[in-house]
Amino acid sequence: MDNLKSNLKKVTPEPLWKAASNTYWWWFNRGRHQLASTFSPRFRQSMHKLGEYRDLHKGERCFIIGNGPSLKRTDLSRLKDEYTFGLNRIYLLFPELGFTTTYLVSVNTLVIEQCADEFIKLALPKFFTWRGRRWIGSDPGVIFLDSDYTQPETFTPDAAGRIYEGCTVTYVALQLAFHMGFERAILIGVDHHFKAQGPPNVEVVSNGADTDHFHPEYFGKGFRWQLPDLACAERAYRLAREAYDGDGRQVLDATIGGKLTVFPKADYESLFSS
Repeated sequence: MDNLKSNLKKVTPEPLWKAASNTYWWWFNRGRHQLASTFSPRFRQSMHKLGEYRDLHKGERCFIIGNGPSLKRTDLSRLKDEYTFGLNRIYLLFPELGFTTTYLVSVNTLVIEQCADEFIKLALPKFFTWRGRRWIGSDPGVIFLDSDYTQPETFTPDAAGRIYEGCTVTYVALQLAFHMGFERAILIGVDHHFKAQGPPNVEVVSNGADTDHFHPEYFGKGFRWQLPDLACAERAYRLAREAYDGDGRQVLDATIGGKLTVFPKADYESLFSS
């Protein structure tokens, strides 16, 4: 198959090959899912529910909890009475915390596919990409998002519209927080640094304990995941800062020891009165 593709590419004019390739990837990553949503009562229900969340938390603050190792040095008990967005496998922390996050967000289909049974057991509002419906569609607690990672790279203030994923679920959470009206979104655990190296977005299989996240089993041995694309994520984060700043809102980065430089830094402990 690879040889056939290579031979076809050699005999096809470059502009035509590029146009055909772009069309294929648009259809694979977005078009076919858009078509399926057109005829889905479940998708329409999700869009209606997203409308109910619009400005629900107007003027309030929230914490968006990344999954970096720095969480192990962060006093998460402070968040018990705060509005929080958990991402992907943050639920591995719930037993230790003694409480769940307010919301859960996941848009990576590899994560959804491999963790669907665990996701379904969680009793909290969950926002998942429509592309993951085949694995998580039976869960009535899931609100589906029309999200993708194709062009154009945008920030949407309306989560009932198309959401660009920006190579990181954190960016999706920032758009949801904006949609919900949060005045200030505070990042923690967004270390923006990985020991795992390799070409961005390439699928790999973990061969041992995970040292790039807060828990060794987060992407533990045998787990399939994609190597991070930090440059793409930074472009997305800059779009988020522009949107929040332009609307008189703010994103703060209170990650302990984080490498991200897009947002103003904040001392985590100083965010609490006592």
